[in-house]
Amino acid sequence: MSKSKAAKISKQNKIKRSTKDHVIDVILYIVYGLFALICAFPFYYLFINTISNNELSAAGQILLLPKGVHLENYRQILKIEGMASAAITSVARTVIGTALMVGATSWMGYALSKAEFWHKKFWYRFIIATMYFGAGVVPTYMNYKMFGMLDSFWIYIIPGMVGAYNMILVKTYIESISPSLEESAYLDGAGYFTRFTRVVFPLCKPIVSTITIFGAVGQWNSYMDTIIYMNGKNWQTLQSLLQRYLSQATAMASQLQSMTGGSSDAAFEMTPVSIRYTITFVTLLPILLVYPYFQKFFVKGIMIGAVKG
Repeated sequence: MSKSKAAKISKQNKIKRSTKDHVIDVILYIVYGLFALICAFPFYYLFINTISNNELSAAGQILLLPKGVHLENYRQILKIEGMASAAITSVARTVIGTALMVGATSWMGYALSKAEFWHKKFWYRFIIATMYFGAGVVPTYMNYKMFGMLDSFWIYIIPGMVGAYNMILVKTYIESISPSLEESAYLDGAGYFTRFTRVVFPLCKPIVSTITIFGAVGQWNSYMDTIIYMNGKNWQTLQSLLQRYLSQATAMASQLQSMTGGSSDAAFEMTPVSIRYTITFVTLLPILLVYPYFQKFFVKGIMIGAVKG
């Protein structure tokens, strides 16, 4: 078939849209555009206040455009005691915790997708029950203490290695993959682990990206585990520092001003408001940069992972 004939057929089959359809499209674009702006504006507002004149920011005069642009706030924040080590801990727990969670959850989802798994229904229901029942804070604390995990970096990693909800998504997604692909590897003598790593896991990119988002955001934003299980200053995270410094912003502002020798330029002097805004934006920035990359897989992974169950 020639290109001209194919183009003619395509043109004939094209659905004609009425004026009403175009009006509805415009309204939808406007509504969703406004909704997107409403969602993005808090981040924009936070950012312009971190780079603006600190006096104007404290007075609430920075609304749409930055004034007196400077980056002094970020330089001063880096001087806060424990900020660098907290950043390293947050990055480490996010990277290691997410990687191990994805590996363990995917492997468990793959195992439970097999009909020959020993007492499959019992173990599947047992795992699902953990979504609805918890031991509570005190029993959990005593359990971690018995295992010697308090004040340890592994308190961030081991308890969250397998999530029931993520496991359900992976299991459902794997069940949607054609069994013939795995059967070919089985006939070639491949075992379960080889079939999982060489055949199944590479095909699970959408759902793996989805649970990676869940795991990374959860690890990065978590701070209650630090407050409850970390009694010392070791292994503090950015989120725990944020929670502490938001309530101590006034004292910190005085401390930073004394460290700079009381600069005569009030526009660059840290205020409680500028400290709150800057620390909050610093803790948000990594997720804001990473999330858009995984977003393209997110919807596909959720939709396919929720078809069966």
